[in-house]
Amino acid sequence: MIKKTTGEKVFYVFNVFLMSLLCFTILFPYMNVVAVSLNDSSKSVSLGLMLVPKIFTLANYRALLNDSGIIRAFFVTVARIALSLALVISINFMSAYALTRKGLPHRKLIIMFFFIPNFISGGLIPNYILYSWLKLLNNFWIYVLPGGFSLYYFILLRTYMGTIPDSLDESARLDGASEIKIMLRIYLPLCLPMIATLALLITIANWNDWTTTLYFMSNYKWSTLAFELYRVLQEHSRIMDLIEEARKLGQDIQMAATTTEGIKNAQIVITTLPIIAVYPFLQKYFIKGLLIGGVKE
Repeated sequence: MIKKTTGEKVFYVFNVFLMSLLCFTILFPYMNVVAVSLNDSSKSVSLGLMLVPKIFTLANYRALLNDSGIIRAFFVTVARIALSLALVISINFMSAYALTRKGLPHRKLIIMFFFIPNFISGGLIPNYILYSWLKLLNNFWIYVLPGGFSLYYFILLRTYMGTIPDSLDESARLDGASEIKIMLRIYLPLCLPMIATLALLITIANWNDWTTTLYFMSNYKWSTLAFELYRVLQEHSRIMDLIEEARKLGQDIQMAATTTEGIKNAQIVITTLPIIAVYPFLQKYFIKGLLIGGVKE
């Protein structure tokens, strides 16, 4: 066992203290949000910042979950993420595989064609007109189809595939494997760390996106959970409607101005908790995928 010097011990203690302080600085605001969401709303402001609820209650969550719009937005968001994962990963994986084939005619020209839209964009108004012509306004598929291909995801996958030895491809061809078999039985299993990374990025991007609903939806039939959070944070009257609806259903919720703080914080927890719960399980793939996919020797 290597004995640590005094300087190394001091650095270790300082490093642990600094990282602990940093973690607490990051976690404290969220812990306060959770505490306020679980606290009696009429007492939230008077008690100031807190780490645990002083007067525990689930009234704020009941008020939100009694709203059919929140439930509908949750299922819309889940459906959006599921379809986006299937479409985006399939398109980008097959595109990356095809453009790693050295025998593909005009391969560099096709890659250049993919790069052009990344640097030249029409902006919001041309996109709005285009989606209007395509009948995507007020349509669920506005969440899925426009993002089917991503240059960033394509580059990550293509770079990752470049780290796979060509000898595996050659051996499979000698055994009579077709392009489809090589792609699905060799490249797909080896690319799972990168695919897991992309799945996390796609999930976070779709879960947090509220601007698509704001720009391209004129009704709330297909609103997402993130957009509902935006509405709750922006519209005081909507919060009061939620409280009134909960009261009609027999929930014990006080009509006080500070009640809005509990509702807001409960909505923030509901919106962010699924991502926080999923991220630790995919973190190792996220780090490995970006490290290998972002650097090519």
